[in-house]
Amino acid sequence: MPDTLQGKTLGSKESRLAFPAKSTLILSVVAVFAVMFPLLLHNVGVLGTYWMFVLTLGGVNAIMALSVNTIVGITGQLSLGQAGFLAIGAYSFIFFSADVGLPLPLAALCAVLLTGVAGFLIGFPVLKLSGDYLAVVTLGFGEIIRVVANNIPEITWGPNGRTFLTPLLFNRPLGFIVITTTLIVVLALVQNFLRSSYGRVIKACREDEIAANSSGVNVFHYKMIGFVVAAVIAGIGGCMFAMVIGIVLPMDANFLRSIDYLIFVVFGGMGSMTGAILAAYALTILQEFLQMLPRAVQDLRLIVYAIVLILIMIFRPKGLLGMKEFSFVQTWDALVDRITGKNSKLKGAS
Repeated sequence: MPDTLQGKTLGSKESRLAFPAKSTLILSVVAVFAVMFPLLLHNVGVLGTYWMFVLTLGGVNAIMALSVNTIVGITGQLSLGQAGFLAIGAYSFIFFSADVGLPLPLAALCAVLLTGVAGFLIGFPVLKLSGDYLAVVTLGFGEIIRVVANNIPEITWGPNGRTFLTPLLFNRPLGFIVITTTLIVVLALVQNFLRSSYGRVIKACREDEIAANSSGVNVFHYKMIGFVVAAVIAGIGGCMFAMVIGIVLPMDANFLRSIDYLIFVVFGGMGSMTGAILAAYALTILQEFLQMLPRAVQDLRLIVYAIVLILIMIFRPKGLLGMKEFSFVQTWDALVDRITGKNSKLKGAS
């Protein structure tokens, strides 16, 4: 009996050790495939330089969708000012790189930290509100960033925007590699954060603040954590935006840009990170495809775009994935189980 129990214990330990190794291997293969497959299509001439740029822009939008989903879908606070954090990250990245002279990676790190500090300073008074009041205040924050950017030409170059030239701007495949790799890393970090004790408490606060508060949870504290994390992700998106677009305008901080990012989250499913990424790529490609149609149809592209969103809201009111996450590991396991089951049936029949 002790030997049997010991064998079961060792077996369970081995299985627990094997599962992270298997999941890491599967996710690593998927990440390499996501980067290399479009590059292969580009090298053989299937994907042109323009569509490589569209995929790169989709990656930037996906990072911003993760930011919005962190504060709206996970923390449960309606924020309409994430474009303001994108502008802070983009302008500060250009400032640290072009004016201060820091290398691009160090300038990006400083810009992201500055955006996180801005998120903390703004979130401290803002998160005492909730619902529509919070949405209005964060919308006003984005407009304040836009007005300030218009009126400090020494840093932002005023309404005409500030240009910024990087190797990613002229080498579209390199830009795609950097943006896609950054997106994969950010997604992995966010998913691990959501599985941690902090992420679980934040979700508990989202579901029922009264119950969480009665259990001894400092709701404001964890709301602040979620808000700062979302600001940091938006800062990363701002750095990537500046590197691949090459120009940052004050209008990039307006509320319409924040609404676009919110649409990605609603389209993909509030609370689903993989759904937000899928929606960001799908809607980015759809917008660019509609712009390539004949002139007579281009005038109707906004109507077509609105119709697509309306249809999603009618037939999939919770978004494409709802609150669920797409798991490559579970998909692989289901595929293996299906193949193994068929093989066992065939062996039994024979």
